[in-house]
Amino acid sequence: MQLSHTRPVAAARFDDPNLMSTAGLVPVMALAQASGLLTLADQQLSVPTDKGANPGRKVASLVGGMVAGADSIADLAILRHGAMGTIFDRPYAPSTLGSFLRQFTFGHVRQLDAVASRFLGNLAEKTVLVSGIDTGRVLVDIDDTIIEVHGHGKQGSGYGYSGVRGLNALIATVTTETAAPVILTQRLRRGACGSPRGAARMVADALATVDRLRSQARGAHVGCSSGDGASKPLIRCDSAFYGHPTIGAAIRAGADVSVTVRLTSTVKRAIASIQDDAWTPIEYTDAVYDEGTDTWISRAEVAETPFTAFASQKKAHQIPGRLVVRRIPGQRPPKDQGQGTLFDVWRFHAFFTTTDPDELDTVDADKTHRQHAVIEQVHADLKNSALAHLPSNSFSANAAWLVAAVMAFNLTRAAATLTGDPKLTKATTGTLRRTLVSVPARIASSARRLTLHLPTHWPWETAWHNLFDSTFGRNQPIIT
Repeated sequence: MQLSHTRPVAAARFDDPNLMSTAGLVPVMALAQASGLLTLADQQLSVPTDKGANPGRKVASLVGGMVAGADSIADLAILRHGAMGTIFDRPYAPSTLGSFLRQFTFGHVRQLDAVASRFLGNLAEKTVLVSGIDTGRVLVDIDDTIIEVHGHGKQGSGYGYSGVRGLNALIATVTTETAAPVILTQRLRRGACGSPRGAARMVADALATVDRLRSQARGAHVGCSSGDGASKPLIRCDSAFYGHPTIGAAIRAGADVSVTVRLTSTVKRAIASIQDDAWTPIEYTDAVYDEGTDTWISRAEVAETPFTAFASQKKAHQIPGRLVVRRIPGQRPPKDQGQGTLFDVWRFHAFFTTTDPDELDTVDADKTHRQHAVIEQVHADLKNSALAHLPSNSFSANAAWLVAAVMAFNLTRAAATLTGDPKLTKATTGTLRRTLVSVPARIASSARRLTLHLPTHWPWETAWHNLFDSTFGRNQPIIT
């Protein structure tokens, strides 16, 4: 692509009050408003002083700015350009929103958590955000990530397991067979804290939210059980969360677990007890499928053995289950390439699971556990969006920023489900922002109604119109 020779650009002026760069905010924020974001914030938040006035509009401004691409308080100025003040009522200045965040305490953050949980339920009611949650297997992933910060002014910052100065964000996501990951709950912690700290409470909150979403999907009362023949939710974690507090909380809430274990002496003895003929080749790197024998020819193999977690603790803490082990041939050092080995050297990866072998056999259990990596994509998505920075020196302000970022993530995901485009339904936030939100538009007024004029030949025009028509009720049948 090169600039035009026949019509060269001669000047540029920022002088049109009827233009906006983020026309996609119109249907997205219409969905947020219809899902009760402003009302919930007004009802739940009690931020003091005049800086806490109109919490609904301020929370909606934070979420809308993040949907548009803001990753700092100063970036929220994107809400106050061109025709934004005509389409939206009194967009707040970044300084006002920053003062609002700095008034938050831990209690106010918990109030905002309640807003986020109820907002997720309303989004799920209006869209297919968590389709299949009442019928298929529900996968709940829990993991933490370090959000890097710079300087000593950030409250709670420190050097955690990654060796990077930052704050620790713990999140839980839910995934179904037909729906992309959605964030259930979140918590910001000091940077030097251990990964499992507070995880038991996180598990309980996440499973309670799953139960409400399942009940809501079935049209039943919110307080009913998550039974009715539906499979148990499956909690997936890495080895940092292998402990009785976290796993016990999941079991008490009626869920199964699939948790990576460290290769302790107890685990090594259990692996050594597996018979040589019990190993099954699986689909893995460099695997080849043999149609004649209906098996995989692979260097990776899996097997399992009965295992009781926390056997050295008191009987009430002991949890029976299965130890599923994947083994891969160890790589010989380059200097020994010409030297053969007297016996095979294996690298082992083991995880503990309480799932029923009739529902998930050894191969399926291993494949399902490996898909826990999907939560890393959610972490990367958040860090490529609103969590690229934690904008304040105040820990509580940053914790509130995390909750707003999660609401923006879920809102964007819900909007994508209304486009009717299967590619956008599971796309990242950056892709959705580029295709649906960051669309320039010129407004025109007629009979006190606004019309958005968007670019012709926009590649995602159909998806954008589907979203717009869904949020404004244009696709609803006429009732006579």
